[in-house]
Amino acid sequence: MKHDPHPLLQRRTSGVLLHLTCLPGRHGSGDLGEGAMHFLDWLATAGQSLWQILPLTPSGPGHSPYRSPSAFAGNPWLVDLDDLAACGWLPPLPDPGFDPRRCDFERVIPHRRAALNQAWRGFQRQASADDREAFERFTKVQAGWLIDYARFMVLTERHGEPWTHWPTELAQRDPSALQRLDAAAAGALGFWHFVQWRFQVQWARLRAAAHARNIHFVGDLPLFVDHHSADVWTHAGQFRLDAQGEPSVVAGVPPDYFCVDGQRWGNPLYRWDTMAADGWGWWTRRAGHLLSLLDVVRLDHFRGFEAGWEIPATDTTAVNGHWQAGPGSRFFEALDEGLGPLPFIAEDLGVITDTVTQLRLDCGFPGMRVMQFGFDGSPTNMHLPHNLAQGIVACSGTHDNDTTVGWWLSLGPEARDAVRHYLGPQVDREVHWAMVQALSQSVANTLIVPFQDVLGLDSSHRMNVPGQARGCWTWRFDWTMVDASPASRLGAMIRAHGRT
Repeated sequence: MKHDPHPLLQRRTSGVLLHLTCLPGRHGSGDLGEGAMHFLDWLATAGQSLWQILPLTPSGPGHSPYRSPSAFAGNPWLVDLDDLAACGWLPPLPDPGFDPRRCDFERVIPHRRAALNQAWRGFQRQASADDREAFERFTKVQAGWLIDYARFMVLTERHGEPWTHWPTELAQRDPSALQRLDAAAAGALGFWHFVQWRFQVQWARLRAAAHARNIHFVGDLPLFVDHHSADVWTHAGQFRLDAQGEPSVVAGVPPDYFCVDGQRWGNPLYRWDTMAADGWGWWTRRAGHLLSLLDVVRLDHFRGFEAGWEIPATDTTAVNGHWQAGPGSRFFEALDEGLGPLPFIAEDLGVITDTVTQLRLDCGFPGMRVMQFGFDGSPTNMHLPHNLAQGIVACSGTHDNDTTVGWWLSLGPEARDAVRHYLGPQVDREVHWAMVQALSQSVANTLIVPFQDVLGLDSSHRMNVPGQARGCWTWRFDWTMVDASPASRLGAMIRAHGRT
């Protein structure tokens, strides 16, 4: 298999990384409503054609978007409550007074859940015939994942987690037990169907508004799924589980730049041979569903498709793991055959071998380079702008990095001198703009910059610290932090470098 990159990834483009929860909004975290529309306008003013977000799926432990109870569902807490009020299913909500610069999820989620419950009751009482028909049509079209997702959410609320501790007939998905659940919990199941319908309606509206502004969404496909998820519960035979349904080995990464003990993610690993024998059905459905929502997909932890870091489930760190072969090119050949040309970006950061790189090149997927990783003293470092290639996504940092200003302030004198020698003395005043300019001038087709770096924010605005289980994913901004300068400056810069 030898493919060219997707046409959207062959142009000289520029975009901004900002997850939806980081947006301003009255209800404690960003959502699919007015704040998202306003940010689209900001991106258009700045001449950007890409908006990169994190996974759209429901968040899980630690409120991480990379730990989800479903690989298909949309995050319920992203549903715009004001839109539900406009539909007449929810009375106008007062401003609850949440912190505009932090997502206090312990308060936000109960607030949003209560409002969604109220909207579901309002819909049942007074929805129009057209809305009821649209809802019914959605549940039929999405039944392949929606039915079991709703069951999973209801059972989690009743019996807790993990699913292996549920009553045996439910944990093992006895058909008669599931039928009894469907009959006894119709209202509770309908609630989750309703929430997913509104997510899809609101997302389609936001995406259409983006396309009208020539802006495309780049989103994430995490390689692994959570053990406590509808996917593992429904398709347990395709994961490496023991007789009790618990993972025998788990995923992670070896010691690296971020963590001296590596990262023990804890996700169950796939039975790749079983999935291949099934014609990659679950994967094809998963990728196809995501491609119906996004324009470009970033394959998080791409190197796991060549080989993954396998850790004994009993270990508390990732140190004693070893590499286990992944599905390789046959997997992407099957996806390409089933779905057509794949607009994928390969997140190929960390421990990358020549074999991983060759797999990426054979698939025609752009890789990623992060300039913060470029200053090891070698002029041949692949993350430096002068070493980039066209088939690369150039970034100052990612959601896992410190902000560029925070990174700069953390450097010692020698490291700062190395950055000055490369970028010039202006780094002492505006290291973030010096870095963005160098990346924009490079030959890399795609440039994506975290919004924190556009605004020049310090470490207190960092989104995530890898390996830290709590206290991440809470950052938000409000428009008082943004004046007219960043948009006009970024737009002028990327136009000068031939980007759109």
